[in-house]
Parts: sequence; structure tokens; C-alpha cells
Amino acid sequence: MATWKIDPAHSEVEFKVKHLMITNVTGHFAQFDGTVTATKDDFTDATISFEADVNSISTKNSQRDEHLKSPDFFDAPNHPKLTFTSTGVEKIDADSFVLKGDLSIRGVTKPVALNVEYSGITIDPYGQTKAGFELTGKINRKDFGLSWSATTEAGGLVVSDEVRLIAAVQIIKQA
Repeated sequence: MATWKIDPAHSEVEFKVKHLMITNVTGHFAQFDGTVTATKDDFTDATISFEADVNSISTKNSQRDEHLKSPDFFDAPNHPKLTFTSTGVEKIDADSFVLKGDLSIRGVTKPVALNVEYSGITIDPYGQTKAGFELTGKINRKDFGLSWSATTEAGGLVVSDEVRLIAAVQIIKQA
């Protein structure tokens, strides 16, 4: 059994949501942690746990970030972490997988499926074994109680319900 830890210095956890239904706003979490355990080299039997600190959210706009931390959205004072726990890995081909698991946001847990592209394993200049992955998926924010909504004067939505999840993750094999 090998244990791997996420390398936060070489990983990014982002989300994109339509604003005014014409452009995307991108946000990311600056503080997160994750562990992967697996016995197989191709990670098909991996067990994954991940958490992100809601207070580390950034959309490059401090007023919007504070709104996202408020009870209208993540309610960071009462729900400071969002978490993911895997329930299974389905291998599509040598480099493509579907990662299934339970995502918890704001005290609400729902099953999600994420598409995973495996980038491979390498040894870094310091002798550490590392593996890389790109993960993508979609959720409906209202499923998790992030239900704040507003409409424009023309009747359009300010923020879409669909949120795209994007993560570039590098993990380090633990000794």
C-alpha cells in the first residue's frame, strides 16, 4: 500500500461559474490538503480524501470573496471546509478515469463524478516520486445549499447554477 500526499505548491483547485451568463468568473482555493492510498500502480484501487479551506477562497475580488464566505454561499463561519471522499475509480483507458465520490459543501453531501486525466509518474530533482492528474467536473451549486440568486434588470441570472470544477494535482509518494 502506497500513501501519497497532495503537493500544494504544484497543484491548483479552481472553479468557474458564469456571471451574467456571458463570461466566466474563476475562483480558487489557496489552502487544501489531500491523501491518496493505492496498492496498484495505475491508481484504479485508489482511496482519496480531500479538503479545502473555504476561507482561502479567492476570485481576485475581495468584496465578492467575502460574499462567497457569507451565509448566502459557503457560510464559512459554520462550514469552514469542503471535503471530498472517493467511493470508486473507473478506468476508461490508460490515461482516463472517472473518479466517483461524495462531495460535502455547507454540510450537504452529494455524490459526484469527476473526469480524470492521468499525466504519469516521475522522479523530481530531489528524488521524490510524483504523479500528476487533471480533474474536471460539474455540479449544481443549489444542490449544496448555495442558493443565493439575483436577476438583472433584463431578467437574466447574475450567477449560473452550474459550477465547473477544475483541478491540476501533483501528489508525492510518502516514504
